[in-house]
Amino acid sequence: MQVQVNTSNGVENKETLERWAGEFLNDALSRFSQEITRVEVQMSDENSAAKGAADLRCMLEARLNGHAPLAVNHHAESQDLAFRGAAQKLVRLIEHTLGKLDRHEHRARETIRRDPSIVDIVE
Repeated sequence: MQVQVNTSNGVENKETLERWAGEFLNDALSRFSQEITRVEVQMSDENSAAKGAADLRCMLEARLNGHAPLAVNHHAESQDLAFRGAAQKLVRLIEHTLGKLDRHEHRARETIRRDPSIVDIVE
């Protein structure tokens, strides 16, 4: 799984963030590694001139094999909190999305109820 980090002008320590984000996401999303090809991280300071509550935004976008990209946002006071919050949201979204796919694939399988040779028709 490839991790790509993009930052706005107000965000510092891009190289450190790239290393840490790559390690953190590879660990947090390891059970989905077969389904995910790339995760893009976009960290931005939405109000760089004035420091205030929740002015850092982290957007994570996961590219899944054969599916539309999944994206989440999280706002926080620090890079760490914004990134961790977005990562938690992304894990839940991927779990939910892949869980839905499993349920739909399960319904498509043949069952005893659909096999007319097994079902006794009582007249």
